[in-house]
Amino acid sequence: KIPLDLVCIDKDDVLIRFFREHRSNFIFGREALLLSEAKLALKSNKLKPGVKQQLAQVLYQMELLETVVCIPSYFRDELLGLLLLGKKNSGKRFIDEELDFFVALNSNVAMAIRNAQLFKELEYELDRKHQLFIHTTIALAAAIEAKDHYTHGHTTRVTNLSMEIAQRMGIKAKKNFDGKFLENLHISSLLHDIGKIGVPEHILNKRSSLTIGERNRIKEHPMIGVNILKSIKELEGALSGVRYHHERFDGKGYPEGLKGEQIPLIASIITVADSFDAMSTDRSYRAAMDKAAAVNEIRNLSGRQFSPVVADTFLELCQEGKI
Repeated sequence: KIPLDLVCIDKDDVLIRFFREHRSNFIFGREALLLSEAKLALKSNKLKPGVKQQLAQVLYQMELLETVVCIPSYFRDELLGLLLLGKKNSGKRFIDEELDFFVALNSNVAMAIRNAQLFKELEYELDRKHQLFIHTTIALAAAIEAKDHYTHGHTTRVTNLSMEIAQRMGIKAKKNFDGKFLENLHISSLLHDIGKIGVPEHILNKRSSLTIGERNRIKEHPMIGVNILKSIKELEGALSGVRYHHERFDGKGYPEGLKGEQIPLIASIITVADSFDAMSTDRSYRAAMDKAAAVNEIRNLSGRQFSPVVADTFLELCQEGKI
């Protein structure tokens, strides 16, 4: 036997339709429909024929559910739910004070339900906007690769490798990075080279060695990227990776010559991922290193170009065959 409190009422049920169309206080003078009062009302001639017929169906449903009191939950005239009360164990009728208590309780329930609905709607809207934001970010990243023909797929590979390194670092430290850090790393990895939009294509795709002037133009791309993105509030947490992914652990990088722990962790992670992918793929000015040579380069430059903690994590993943 299914307990009555678990019976599901369809949204088109006669009880639901009745309380959607009629506030009970318009008929009975209170926000509660009592089986006894409804029976008396049916015997009178005060109800309109349509209401009388509908009320008869309601009474049948209440008796079927062994309900003696039905209290609707409204929020600004929108029906959100029904509280159905069975007979008291004592067999006594519900007194006015008890009914007032349940009506007040139901009003609070209606507010809680509506708040939950609004929160769910807000979550959906934020998620929708977040997905749009991520897709826009990916589109921006694709725009970079359209300029530099030799870096096709670079952004995706750097992003995936950066996330792998961060997740392993979190496991090793027995403290996973929070969602905000990983989100910022994800976005920062996607946009780390956005500043190359401001570098002429003939420099990006040059097959011969760069001149000092051309090399300096390339070095401008982190700050160009920051200037492009800094007005977007949602990207504040991701700017450090864009700005500092060419800093070196020994302080010989650019744009600010930061050293060691001065370099934000997001940037240190991207630096390793970016450098490995650059070494292991073809560029306009040189052929790709084989994977073993690129891995060995990361190992040799740990503590000089790369953060030892990040480099060690990368090497650990390589040893396990995950890169």
